[in-house]
Amino acid sequence: MPVTVKDILLLRGAPTLRGSKAVNPAGRWDEDAPSVARLREHGAVFLGKTTTPEFGWKGVTDAPVSGVTGNPYDPARTAGGSSGGSAAAVALGAGPLSLGTDGGGSVRIPASFCGIFALKPTYGRVPLYPASAFGTLAHVGPMTRDAADAALLMDVIGHPDSRDWSALAAPPGSYSDGLTGGVHGLRVAYSPSLGGQVAVQPAVARAVRRAVERLAELGAYVTETDPDLTDPVEAFHTLWFSGAARVTEHLGPHQRELLDPGLREICARGARYSALDYLAAVDVRMDLGRRMGRFHDTYDLLVTPTMPITAFEAGVEVPKGSGHRRWTGWTPFTYPFNMTQQPAASVPVGVDGAGLPIGLQLVAARHRDDLVLRAAHALYEAGVASGSGPRLSGS
Repeated sequence: MPVTVKDILLLRGAPTLRGSKAVNPAGRWDEDAPSVARLREHGAVFLGKTTTPEFGWKGVTDAPVSGVTGNPYDPARTAGGSSGGSAAAVALGAGPLSLGTDGGGSVRIPASFCGIFALKPTYGRVPLYPASAFGTLAHVGPMTRDAADAALLMDVIGHPDSRDWSALAAPPGSYSDGLTGGVHGLRVAYSPSLGGQVAVQPAVARAVRRAVERLAELGAYVTETDPDLTDPVEAFHTLWFSGAARVTEHLGPHQRELLDPGLREICARGARYSALDYLAAVDVRMDLGRRMGRFHDTYDLLVTPTMPITAFEAGVEVPKGSGHRRWTGWTPFTYPFNMTQQPAASVPVGVDGAGLPIGLQLVAARHRDDLVLRAAHALYEAGVASGSGPRLSGS
């Protein structure tokens, strides 16, 4: 099976540059990341590494090493990030499976923009080594054409590895075998804008609502309601910027000059936080996790748009004229669920008037990755989701 691997994860025999000129490509490179090792044991054929912004720091994919990664539907627009190279590879047919990482939306953002499926599993379900400097925000997840392929991939990579002390025990059964249960009887909460906190493009809102209506037609009990979720962006920034400062802490002055200017900026901010600032952000995170845990006592699934927008101009961190300063300004549906460590997936549910893909996000309680995959598969079976990819020149 042909597989690509985001250039954040170790792949034996290939340099892992993490999108950075500050990483020396001359090295031993003799170890696989746990997810890569499991795939190698199952006979996967590794086609190569996929592009990432430097150290996976932002929600679009451009880096000093690789330049700008365009969107397969319109190369002048972003593929999203930070797993943008993986999303573009799957959408264009460069292997049906790819391994990405997600610390704030990094598999779901590009999946939404590129019209593919991606799952951020429950934290610890897919082991990670070396440990991420972004700590327990960072997940490894499958990026595929559809939910069935993701379930197949999860059956291979979702097993513990002794190098990751936080890895979960093996799942009780096969994710592939659990796909066929459908959504009949599931309690689904539909939050179109997180209680009015997010401005969603009309085409995105319409496509997501149509998909939710289809879930109801398939037998789910759908309620339009919002989780008790106040935007945790400042706490996320504390955790995220501190992680960025940590991952670049060892670099000398010359190496720092090679970094993406935006990355240098957030590293400087992250280095100014105190331990008390960090622990205060952890308190916000823990309370958010508690609230979402209680929410899922009532609802099996939460549905939102994955992104409030479709893909914008490539080569910039934020859409021009948006007023946003950082990538978190336009990704309000994704990073909260890294803080809570819940499984969350992006399912393609249509295109806007310019033919750009739209994603729907499915979120479940921790350890219920099976429900996310099952509901996504039901949408594919019902013809709502499509992972067919863009129309290539000459096809």
